[in-house]
Amino acid sequence: MRSRFDEQLTLLNRELISMGALCEKAISVTTEALDEGNVEKAKMVPEVADEVSKYKHEIENMCIRLLLQQQPVAKDLRTVSSALKMITDIYRIGEMSADIAEIVTMANISPEDDTDILKNMAKATIYMVTCSIDAFVKKDEALAKMVIEYDDKVDDLFDQMKAALTHKFGQENVDGEMVLDLLMISKYYERMADHATEIAHWVLFSLGKDN
Repeated sequence: MRSRFDEQLTLLNRELISMGALCEKAISVTTEALDEGNVEKAKMVPEVADEVSKYKHEIENMCIRLLLQQQPVAKDLRTVSSALKMITDIYRIGEMSADIAEIVTMANISPEDDTDILKNMAKATIYMVTCSIDAFVKKDEALAKMVIEYDDKVDDLFDQMKAALTHKFGQENVDGEMVLDLLMISKYYERMADHATEIAHWVLFSLGKDN
C-alpha cells in the first residue's frame, strides 16, 4: 500500500512540474508578444492557459483520489493538501498571462515603448514559479524561503514601473491609455509573483515549517 502511495506522489510531482512548465511558457510567450508588439503571438497564450487549466482539473482529481483511497498519514496529508492549494495559484498565474495577452491584442503598445522593466518582472516571476515548484518536489525549505524573499525584487520593479509611468504622464502628447495599459500589465506581473510566493508558503506548510 505504501509503495502504491509513493508511486502516486511521484506522478503528482511530475504533473505539477508539467503544469508549472506550461505556466512558465504562458508568461514567456506573453512577454515576447508584449516586447515585440506581436498580436498574433499574444493570441497563442489563451490556448496555453487552457492547457494549464486542464492540468489543474487532472491534479485535483488525482489529489482527491489519494485522499479518499490511500488514507494518508499526517505528513502525507500535508503534502497532498498543499498540492491542492498550489495548483490554484499556478492556474491563476496562467490566467493572468492570458489577461496580459488580451491587453496586448487590443492596446497600442509598440516595441519602441519602454518595456524593459516589465521584461525583468516577467523573468523574476518565471524564476519564482520554477523555484517554488522545485522546492515542493525536492522538499527544499531553503529554496521555498528564498522565493518568499525574492518577491521583494518584483515589488521593487513594480515601484520602478509606477515611477516611470508617472513620469510619462507628465510629458506632452502622452498616450494616456497606453500608460494605463502598461500599469495594468505591471500589476498583473506583481500579482503573479504574489501567487508564486503563496506556492512557496504552501511548500513550507507541507514540510511542517509554517509556524
